[in-house]
Amino acid sequence: MHSTYSLHHINNADDFGFSADDYSRFKFGDGLVSKAFGTALADCFIAERLVVNPIRRQMLVLSSPYSFIPTATFAMKDWFVYRLNHWLAQHGFPVVQEAKVHRTITYKEDYGELDAEQRMKLIGNDQFHIDKDFLAGKTLIFLDDIRITGSHERMIMKMVGEYGLTNDIHMLYFAELVNKSIHPNVENHLNYYHVKTIFHLQDIIKGADFRINTRIVKYILNYDFDSFCIFIQEQNNTFTEQLYHMALGNGYHTIEAYAQNLNHLKKHLLLDNYKLIAYGN
Repeated sequence: MHSTYSLHHINNADDFGFSADDYSRFKFGDGLVSKAFGTALADCFIAERLVVNPIRRQMLVLSSPYSFIPTATFAMKDWFVYRLNHWLAQHGFPVVQEAKVHRTITYKEDYGELDAEQRMKLIGNDQFHIDKDFLAGKTLIFLDDIRITGSHERMIMKMVGEYGLTNDIHMLYFAELVNKSIHPNVENHLNYYHVKTIFHLQDIIKGADFRINTRIVKYILNYDFDSFCIFIQEQNNTFTEQLYHMALGNGYHTIEAYAQNLNHLKKHLLLDNYKLIAYGN
């Protein structure tokens, strides 16, 4: 059994049914918005699906595929699971288990700008991997933030076929584009609604519950060098270290487009560490 559930259905490019500004902040790591989105998705999934037709098998939640740096969905997933577990425990069902879908390819292109054909061409050679044995006999809930053309869902189902999985599968999304006359690049409009320049990241990064993710790392590393240098100078050491560690973990040091900014970041960190050793705090 394969079903799809979306909290919001986008029919109008000017009225999404949710705050475009919040969505943009979420995509760049605002943890408070992640909490609101994940909780709302869980509440509606419970009310509209589980109350009507409870899933009695062990549920396994899988966030959108990633390599080393989590996607924005990962932060939303945490709060989805927290809220869902409350309901499951209250009604005597097993609480959620989690697993990771591993992906092997990273790319610098901005997925949200592309149409359906370009999206499939970009991710078509990607490989998703999963621990098949751990999934046996469980109901799988694949979680993602938005469904635009269904390309990622097709890649997930391709993986399902390759692994010969026979599990019940639910695809859950915070939002879904249902009006096919709206160009898929509406996703880009949502992604950058709040973040028009690198300096619009400041309030998100300084927030109480900032959650670093793939999008913000790629965006910063791909920004023009002069602005990047000013931006990095304004960040604290905790953030710049995390940015560098995440970039290396995803193999971004092998991408030429990121080289200048990443090398500057490395020198910046070395200088800060030298100052700390030489002069203390």
